[in-house]
Amino acid sequence: MTSTDPSGPALPPALAEAARRAAAYLAGLPERPVGPPADAATLRAGLGGPLPDGPADPAGVVAALAEAAEPGLVASAGPRYFGFVIGGGVPAAVGADWLTSAWDQNAGMYVAAPAAMVAEEVTGEWLKELLGLPAAASTGFVTGATMANFTGLAAARHAVLARAGWDVEAAGLAGAPPVRVIVGAERHVTVDVALRYLGFGTPGASPSITVVPADDQGRIVAGAVADAVAAGPPGPVIVAVQAGNVNTGAIDPIAAVRAAAPGAWIHVDGAFGLWAGASPALRSQVAGVELADSWATDGHKWLNVPYDSGLVFVADPAAHRAATTLAASYLTGGEGERNGYDWAPEASRRARAFPIWAALRSLGRSGVADLVDRCCAQARRFAEGLADVPGAEIRNEVTLNQVLVRFTGAEGDRTAAVAAAVQREGTCWAGTTTWHGAPALRISVSGWSTTQADVDRSLEAIRKAAS
Repeated sequence: MTSTDPSGPALPPALAEAARRAAAYLAGLPERPVGPPADAATLRAGLGGPLPDGPADPAGVVAALAEAAEPGLVASAGPRYFGFVIGGGVPAAVGADWLTSAWDQNAGMYVAAPAAMVAEEVTGEWLKELLGLPAAASTGFVTGATMANFTGLAAARHAVLARAGWDVEAAGLAGAPPVRVIVGAERHVTVDVALRYLGFGTPGASPSITVVPADDQGRIVAGAVADAVAAGPPGPVIVAVQAGNVNTGAIDPIAAVRAAAPGAWIHVDGAFGLWAGASPALRSQVAGVELADSWATDGHKWLNVPYDSGLVFVADPAAHRAATTLAASYLTGGEGERNGYDWAPEASRRARAFPIWAALRSLGRSGVADLVDRCCAQARRFAEGLADVPGAEIRNEVTLNQVLVRFTGAEGDRTAAVAAAVQREGTCWAGTTTWHGAPALRISVSGWSTTQADVDRSLEAIRKAAS
């Protein structure tokens, strides 16, 4: 049987069921309780059980999945989810993502996915222009900022060792000239993970990694970088900075760091803050970003494309390709053809450029700027609305889309209790963090569908929880 849609060809029942369920879910997002979802035991009961002995009706399987998963779905794509810097999915990107699944292209190489590879070329050019990055930089499409940081730092490792006469891809790290890595005290954990994956060890334990101070908003101190460079022996140096502190949103002084470490490779972890460069009003916060050597960011944060979508850019395409490419007798490509495996660690992978292409085409330059500006204005509205709540203290300078607020009372710190009450009530969702030794509710405004009314509803819910 098939489902007939008067606007197009008949859909196989499984796809018709999926489309119906997806449309209903998206339509209900604005009023859906953001949390809490069902407990794990309920979900295991619905999704678990023995593996069936034989096949089942595909449409029935889709329906069963939707029914069993529904209680455990977090409304993170909705307008009042403010946790973990998670955006939603703009309609064009969601539609393109559905097509991406239907097309099922392997975006590892041109011969297997020509349209996907050209989409990567086009979106890479658009993104570099939008973010203010060098036009000659290369672009890789990865799962998220963890792998984007890994890839950018792998290119860094290749380049600084190549300058010292060492081919790390061929010879490995054993016996290589020592590489010094400098990071800020408030870096994101994915930088630590990437450094560990690359054999540099863990900050605080590895002698090759120097941690330098950050200011009261989490920005790396450029003078401390200069001191660290001067204190060490001559040789290869990598400095990792960030655009968008995960707690405060603060952006490191990239131009000053470049001046402080003139011969070093500068890598920018810009998972969400790099998008400030797309806004004329905020671009000054990332001044000097073009002076770096590699950059990592996410599409599934501020560009609001579906998961997963990470991006890495490298000013030296040769170093990028040397660090990530692979070769085999059966892998062939024509002159001038892009192969995705040259620019990302994964070979077989999803065609992630299609949803990015659709998001950029639907929003345009002004639409992306408006999305970023609107989220920042809504973050300021949160801060202003919470500042007069008894016992509430705004803990950061709200310069981007992040707000930290602590709640105290006669009994002491109340932040965890307020956060639990907010999450339990379900109007909105925000997580907690620890900032300068004290707990805080962390509000991240990142979704395209969030309106001023959503902010005001959420403010009221937080006020009630705090009272």
